[in-house]
Amino acid sequence: MPELDPARLIALKKQQALLHHISYRSISRYYENYLKEDFEGLKPKTPERKTATVLPDNYNLLVEQAVLLRRECPTRSVQDLIRILELEGRVKPGKLKRSTLQHALQKNGYGARQMQMYTAKGSASRRFNKQHRCQLYQGDIKYGPYLPIGPNGSAKQVYLAAFIDDATRYLVAAKFYDNQKVEIIEDSLRTAIMTGGKPEDLFVDTGRQYRSAWLKKACGKLGIKLLFSRPYHPEGKGKIEAFNRRMNAFISEIALEKPQTLAELNEKLDLWVEHYYHTSPHYGLEGRSPLEAFRGDSRPLCFADEATLREAFLHTQEREVDKTGCLSFNGSLYEAGLQFIGRKVEVYYDPTWREEIEIHARGQAPFKVKRLEIGPNCKVHKEAVLPAALPVEAPKSSRLLQGLAKGRTRKKAPLATSYKRLEEVSGHV
Repeated sequence: MPELDPARLIALKKQQALLHHISYRSISRYYENYLKEDFEGLKPKTPERKTATVLPDNYNLLVEQAVLLRRECPTRSVQDLIRILELEGRVKPGKLKRSTLQHALQKNGYGARQMQMYTAKGSASRRFNKQHRCQLYQGDIKYGPYLPIGPNGSAKQVYLAAFIDDATRYLVAAKFYDNQKVEIIEDSLRTAIMTGGKPEDLFVDTGRQYRSAWLKKACGKLGIKLLFSRPYHPEGKGKIEAFNRRMNAFISEIALEKPQTLAELNEKLDLWVEHYYHTSPHYGLEGRSPLEAFRGDSRPLCFADEATLREAFLHTQEREVDKTGCLSFNGSLYEAGLQFIGRKVEVYYDPTWREEIEIHARGQAPFKVKRLEIGPNCKVHKEAVLPAALPVEAPKSSRLLQGLAKGRTRKKAPLATSYKRLEEVSGHV
């Protein structure tokens, strides 16, 4: 076919499209196929059949177990169900596809949409992402389950304090506590810095635990910029909020275990975090796990030295030493020394460690003292600290007795009376 002028070719295509009621794009596609493959390019193509999915031999049993697992805990995702079946040895890793099991659950009435009547819907959040690890840590406190750790074994609610790395979703700290005091933030932040390194920024909400003077002082000493989210806008802390929703799945799982102590609960949490959360592919990380993303980041970690970290996490209070050389602090006695009686000293202390405090006094080097244990005998013997002006060598004799002896010798009167002398004085006998 002779080569046509482009304008003439376009006109012919439009003419044929109108004549045969075919779109201009289809005519153009037919023409291109004809130029490439002659009349073979105009023949209809038989679509290739997809290879049939090879199902495991015990597929029906796997579906039954998946249904049972989802009925036990409706918040379990399909990926969670497959992971449990693999951990139990019912199927080899990678043999059961997510889409296959999801279709089977939907067919049996246990799909994700069908299970929404049993679960609460999560809130949407705005998305932003830091480029490298340790650029931003997000922190939050989440209400946890009830444990029989109250008075006389009564149920008491526990709370999760956690910090997560924004870029990698790596959990640098997570632990349950039996209170919501500022001390739990101190403990979890210390763990985060010692585990994942010092962040550039710390992003938290406006709760009283995060508004403490201590946290501002600690961040200032460590060179961390403290950022607060707007009140009633949790979408700003999207990464930690998303993790809290993942924690709902753990809380549902732990409800089946029925832990009796806080230590047992935290042990199960560590197991879930290290061997499940950190190793599971994450949608926001393009299929990588948080552990892979954190370890694969090119940004070097920055850890605070021991002295700076210790100083940042210390609190200070002023106390007066009593007449026994002791001071009272947090309901306990600490022995400062007799040389500080009546003086005011600065107490440096770690709220998570009450066995030892550090005392700072003017003119004295800082020193540490341990908590005083009062035994059955309440008399506590203390060694007096002698001033440097007193003699070091022990005296060889008593200067008092020597002085008395010397005075007696000087004032001693004669034993015999001289009558001759008396006669001379009085003029008669």
